[in-house]
Amino acid sequence: MGRALKWLFGILLLAVLALAGVAVSLQFWINSADFRSRAAREISQAAGVAVELGALSVDVWPLPAVAAERVQVRSQPPLTLERIEARPALAALLRGKLEVSTLVVRRAVVPQAAIAGIAAAYRKAHPEKPAPAKKGASAMALPRRIVLDQVTWIDAKGQRHVVDAQARLDDDGLPGTLDVEVSQGRWQGVQLKLRREPQDQWQLHAKVGGGTMVGAFSTVKSPKGTPMLEGRLDTQDVEVATFTAPSRTLTGRLEAHTSLRADLRDPGALADVMQTQTKFTVHNAVVHGLDLAQAVKTVGLSRGGETRLDTLAGNLITRGRAAELSNLVASSGVLSAQGAVAMAADQRLSGHVNVNLVAQATGGALGVPLVVGGTLDAPSVTLSRAALAGAAIGTMIAPGVGTGAGASVGDRLGQGLRDMFSK
Repeated sequence: MGRALKWLFGILLLAVLALAGVAVSLQFWINSADFRSRAAREISQAAGVAVELGALSVDVWPLPAVAAERVQVRSQPPLTLERIEARPALAALLRGKLEVSTLVVRRAVVPQAAIAGIAAAYRKAHPEKPAPAKKGASAMALPRRIVLDQVTWIDAKGQRHVVDAQARLDDDGLPGTLDVEVSQGRWQGVQLKLRREPQDQWQLHAKVGGGTMVGAFSTVKSPKGTPMLEGRLDTQDVEVATFTAPSRTLTGRLEAHTSLRADLRDPGALADVMQTQTKFTVHNAVVHGLDLAQAVKTVGLSRGGETRLDTLAGNLITRGRAAELSNLVASSGVLSAQGAVAMAADQRLSGHVNVNLVAQATGGALGVPLVVGGTLDAPSVTLSRAALAGAAIGTMIAPGVGTGAGASVGDRLGQGLRDMFSK
């Protein structure tokens, strides 16, 4: 019995030594300059953009893995990865199939512009139309688990966001779980958890801007068979400036109820096709860069300042990157306002607000219609031409109250003439 154990131990030792020798030889071969340059050439040809590899390695312990270090994609701007490693699925490997079980990306810097450039270069290098994928092919091609360790995303405005994340994909390639934490950037402190439930539904729990966001989402088919995302989102006590940072045009605590819908044919364009409807209230709201009371007193000539509001509520509709605010209602101790404002994809503002000051603030009731313009970062309000003419006449008759009354009458007269001549 002891002799048999010695033989068994000897065979195992030889096997371990043989595997170690193979690993060392493979490590030496893979990390050679010749193999490294050949691998970089193949990857560059496939991607359509030059790729440089600093080092390649094969790990055996604690888990088998192939890794590339100091990777640089020569896009404009460049995309860099300090380390990327792929761990194969052992069960598939024993069956003679190569499947990636886990993909780990460490300390990468990923500019949004680089992703767009790489995608364009790939399409140029592969102009032929890709063959339709077989059912289940996409799920097979994707790793079952993805880990992002200190990955820096640089958005279109050049803002840096450092993210740690883990995702697990189910057999159909859709996320089963997703955990995200942002440690740097405009979303710093955000923690997000997504969990899949039966019947293709997902539950979202997030900590954002000192408050919470809780939602439920599902995938459905449109009447034409297009895959769609539908969902609802409830926001409680979130600092509203979190969504517009670095701009702080509006601050306050947001309470909102949102329904959303998006076409899923191109997940990369989700932000451009998402449509949402939101009913919101902002508590303790402050409008920065705009003193509405002073703007009314100076018939739209005032710039700067701030407006503190007791209540601010309305409806928000978004279509891609454009937004429309309607049924806006705001009030404070010295004013009340109603109106509608639209924001284009380039963040330019347009709309109108009717502001009424209480008698104590002006020595008499005063209301002025204001035209909203400028950008999200630098909003402005002015009088329309008709309102400006009315304000001038009112000022001559009765300075102060007459100014606002004249502006209001002038605006209504101008609108009436436009309606008459447009018929």
